[in-house]
Amino acid sequence: MFGKFPSSVTGPSDPIVINFAVASRVDWEVELAVVIGRRARDISVERALDYVFGYTVANDVSARDVQFSDGQWTRGKSFDSFCPLGPVIVTADELGSPDHLRLTTRVNGETMQDDTTRNMIFGVAELLSFCSRSFTLEPGDLVLTGTPSGCGEFMDPPRSLAPGDVVESSIDGIGTLRNPVRAR
Repeated sequence: MFGKFPSSVTGPSDPIVINFAVASRVDWEVELAVVIGRRARDISVERALDYVFGYTVANDVSARDVQFSDGQWTRGKSFDSFCPLGPVIVTADELGSPDHLRLTTRVNGETMQDDTTRNMIFGVAELLSFCSRSFTLEPGDLVLTGTPSGCGEFMDPPRSLAPGDVVESSIDGIGTLRNPVRAR
């Protein structure tokens, strides 16, 4: 587990801005973002989805060189603009079960990630229950749920984002983020 600073949040069509003086191996990670609807503390797996207001798309942009050199992940995942969100929040009742949603990432039109939430290591309810046993989740908090395979750092050879790239992160039933990449 790790946190992301609020300053990392950006909009569904805003640029991902990379400070190449600090980070050079920047990667994409499409993730389902869960929006907490009411205070959650020590909740059971069976009741966990009762605390969800809705869902949105997130791109957990990650500076892998910083992440791995620091030995922990917060700084490498919290640079300004490293958490595009949107384009909407779909309420839990509108979306239904979060357990069978298709997630995709395209970089410059090429599909990099394509899988479903059914294949997540831990389901949404399990994640929320686990988190709530360690800290209180408040209304408006976001919990990002993990990413499928296909991140650039783990390709052979590895791939990183560069100025001029366009990253599209999509989840069926929610929508698509379309973020251009530029240098700071």
